Amino acid sequence: MDEPGEPGDKVAKGGLAATSWAVLGMMSYEEEVSGYDLKKWIDWSVDLYYWSPSYSQIYTELKKLETLGLVTSRVEPSEGTRSRRLYKITDAGMSAVTEWVNDAPVDPTVLKHSVLLRMTFGHLSNPAKMKEILQQHIAFVDARYRKAIEDSEGAEVEPAWAYSVIALRWAAKYYAAEREFALQMIKDIDEAETVIANAAKGGAGQPRPAPGYWREVERQIESKRKG
Repeated sequence: MDEPGEPGDKVAKGGLAATSWAVLGMMSYEEEVSGYDLKKWIDWSVDLYYWSPSYSQIYTELKKLETLGLVTSRVEPSEGTRSRRLYKITDAGMSAVTEWVNDAPVDPTVLKHSVLLRMTFGHLSNPAKMKEILQQHIAFVDARYRKAIEDSEGAEVEPAWAYSVIALRWAAKYYAAEREFALQMIKDIDEAETVIANAAKGGAGQPRPAPGYWREVERQIESKRKG
């Protein structure tokens, strides 16, 4: 057991990087696990709704966590040419990740959508190209949806993973919705082109806002919010 006052007891208050919490959280399920297996396990689950750290990131975090007393490691004897280092969460590590799950502030979700960013500048492209980009996105989303379904169904065999199953099901629903959004956006492109074409017929040519006009629009929106 870890004694009060050891470095690990102070970590939850000081905070760790998201990768550290993910690693500790995954380790809370297992007795011992290698860095390689942690990476594969995260790819199977967390990657569908957060991100997947690289092997180097995982090993860097494991070394940091071991220095902080949150995990321990040992080299597993092997008859082959390569041995494995196995990591185990300590009592201090379990306490820290438990505090994080229960008491950490809820971070706002950040939407970082490269397809939407490119759509914002669709006036620099053409409808056919933008639809092609969306079709590529739909293909990616379909693959992620299938993976989320398969992984959630696979996880159902282990009762200890019941909460992980909930997260995987959410991921599946997200990708299903994302597909519908993309299909709707393909239709919206035609509407946008109609708006631009109608403006051009009015003698404006390619529509272009007056310099700084966004400031006036911003003021109007802000006024509505306050009203």
